[in-house]
Amino acid sequence: MSKLTLDQEAARRRTFAIIAHPDAGKTTLTEHILLSGGAIRAAGAVRARGENRRTQSDWMKIEKERGISVSASVMTFEHDGKMFNLLDTPGHEDFSEDTYRTLTAADCAIMVLDAAKGIEPQTLKLFEVCRLRDIPIITFINKLDREAQDPMALLDEIASRLQLDPSPIWWPAESGNRLRGMVEMGTGRFQPYAKKPAGSKDEVPHPDALPLADAGEYFEAGEHQALMDAKELVEGGYPAFDRQAFLEGHMTPVLWGSALRHFGIDELLAAIGDWAPPPKTMPALKEAPPETRNAPAPLELTVEPGNAEVTGFVFKVQANMDPNHRDRIAMFRMASGSFKRGMKLKVQNTGKQLSVNAPIMFFASDRELADDAFAGDVIGIPNHGVLRVGDSLSESGLIRFAGLPNFAPEILQRVRVKDPLKAKHLKKALDGLAEEGVTQLFRPEIGADFIVGAVGQLQFEVMADRLGEEYGLEVIFEHSPYAEARWIDGEKVDVEDFMSKYRGQMARDIDQAPVFLAKSSWETGYVMERFPKVAFTKTKERG
Repeated sequence: MSKLTLDQEAARRRTFAIIAHPDAGKTTLTEHILLSGGAIRAAGAVRARGENRRTQSDWMKIEKERGISVSASVMTFEHDGKMFNLLDTPGHEDFSEDTYRTLTAADCAIMVLDAAKGIEPQTLKLFEVCRLRDIPIITFINKLDREAQDPMALLDEIASRLQLDPSPIWWPAESGNRLRGMVEMGTGRFQPYAKKPAGSKDEVPHPDALPLADAGEYFEAGEHQALMDAKELVEGGYPAFDRQAFLEGHMTPVLWGSALRHFGIDELLAAIGDWAPPPKTMPALKEAPPETRNAPAPLELTVEPGNAEVTGFVFKVQANMDPNHRDRIAMFRMASGSFKRGMKLKVQNTGKQLSVNAPIMFFASDRELADDAFAGDVIGIPNHGVLRVGDSLSESGLIRFAGLPNFAPEILQRVRVKDPLKAKHLKKALDGLAEEGVTQLFRPEIGADFIVGAVGQLQFEVMADRLGEEYGLEVIFEHSPYAEARWIDGEKVDVEDFMSKYRGQMARDIDQAPVFLAKSSWETGYVMERFPKVAFTKTKERG
């Protein structure tokens, strides 16, 4: 039993996501943060071959084969008196929807930049999501062990393209083969870098930090003085770190390192512990139970982390993490209260009650039972299709958090199973993947084909891979006549009039909401003009 109050327990939580362009080294950084936090003993070798080419946080077969992350993982570990909940997101742009939903559960983001490439397109997109949600950002510039851009050019790019004030916490001494280490602004503490000898498999520990004035032995002629001059210039030219400006989203502290060489990781973990915000107050609605007749209008309220009632929302559903058990786990981000194993929680939109007898705390693919949890924590709730992405849970069953969005897919394809006798199994499998948010499923009002929608082609490959691996179904994706999907809404009579005229292009999504499937963007514009009383939307709130 915790002796701390609810507010004290919440205050020691740090729930953060890692965002980056593919190949910026995000998964490697995740591994090394877990290593620094004492959660694992050896980091997975993402770049290794064969059996070694896997990481602790990538569990899906396609992730292990390709060395990429395509699903968001949740990892919890305790370090330095604080509880860290690390949300590892897919970097690949085809999975932007999964990343967006994961960011709704994060209080802070670590933006990883490649020191040679700077800000890349996907980084920019993810940054915009953070800005929309007012998530403060810590910048980690990775891969210093390779030749990098000029550090000042990188900071200028952050300032000009992201409209953020960069505040360097450390400053690197060169990069690539000439990397000597880095110096801390203000204190003048120098952290030397130890090069890994060519051909050596063993990691070489980096020497202990020491005052920059005493670190001459680590430099070649002229380099020591050059770093001391650069430090003075940087301290005069860039703003000192201001935590309030950081929390308000105006400033980003900048740290440097090499995830692969475990350099700068301890400093990053310390920064997250010291500066990342604890769980924040969340806006919510208090609604009448689903079965209430003539229900009053929802009441707006704010949920404080220290509130007594257990509340929270499901931001991800993951099926078959353990293929032997056909499991289905809902990732539940707690917003308030003190959760105890065995507690009963109600789902707000259905009124169903759940006894949470086997809640899970994740460590990548390892898991253990959680006896208790507090605001900011992410726990896994095993369930068989009761919980979906966007569901709000609470003890009263009346609290509803703002839903998580579904975005209109950019590619629509028909899917059928090679063995016609397995058509029933295909329906069940596609329902499961749609509830997870891996894909969107549309059932046409006329005809038996399933139409699946995704943001990018890689999602179809993952879908085919999982249908084969987890459900034993060989599927074929075929070109569909549709180019766009739009949810429709409006007065009942207007919607029914529209649907009767376009019956052949109407479908239902997994929530039975009506969807118009257009053959081209021109057609979408044409029907919008013809039916001004009907709303055609690109996003739909889940839950």
